[in-house]
Amino acid sequence: MSNGATTDQRRARGDRTRQSILGIAVDLGSREGLEALTFGRLASDAAVSKSGLFAHFGSKENLQLATVEAAREVFIAEVVDAATQVEPGLPRLRATLEAWLSYFRRDVFPGGCFFQAASLEFDGRPGPVQDRVIEIMREWLALLEALARAAGPSAVSPEQLAFELNAIGMATNWQRQLLGDDRAVERAAEAFDRLISRSI
Repeated sequence: MSNGATTDQRRARGDRTRQSILGIAVDLGSREGLEALTFGRLASDAAVSKSGLFAHFGSKENLQLATVEAAREVFIAEVVDAATQVEPGLPRLRATLEAWLSYFRRDVFPGGCFFQAASLEFDGRPGPVQDRVIEIMREWLALLEALARAAGPSAVSPEQLAFELNAIGMATNWQRQLLGDDRAVERAAEAFDRLISRSI
């Protein structure tokens, strides 16, 4: 029994260490890009050994993929799950967009939208990391499309509405992060409201 408890405690400690490392990796990746995630840099920032990092992740690519998954979990919790308590249809679409703008406003990722940064960083770099980023961005577009479809009859197709909503969000992050425009989120809220009112 004591050996089992010790093993469970060791596993739980390892899981906590891994989550702590990934939290630092997500922040670093959002600010400087996933290529900045070297074992040497992360070992210094997370105050762990390179051998310890290797034991957790095995390779830089595995570390990058784990960081992408950790960022996805944060985004889902902050934006997607935040709206699930709202009734389906137009209210849930609006709640999702409001949660997305709140995610920008609160700088959930210190470097801005993690996935916009990763999309730009890996758009010309084929491989498993690019593949996973593409899958996640397609999931997001599919969610916006499903929300648009459930919101009711629209003057444009759900695919078109999802495209335009996503374009507003991406522009918001760009203008806020690159140009330092703190009013970008408020402008986006106005643009979302105008687009939805005109379309649905």
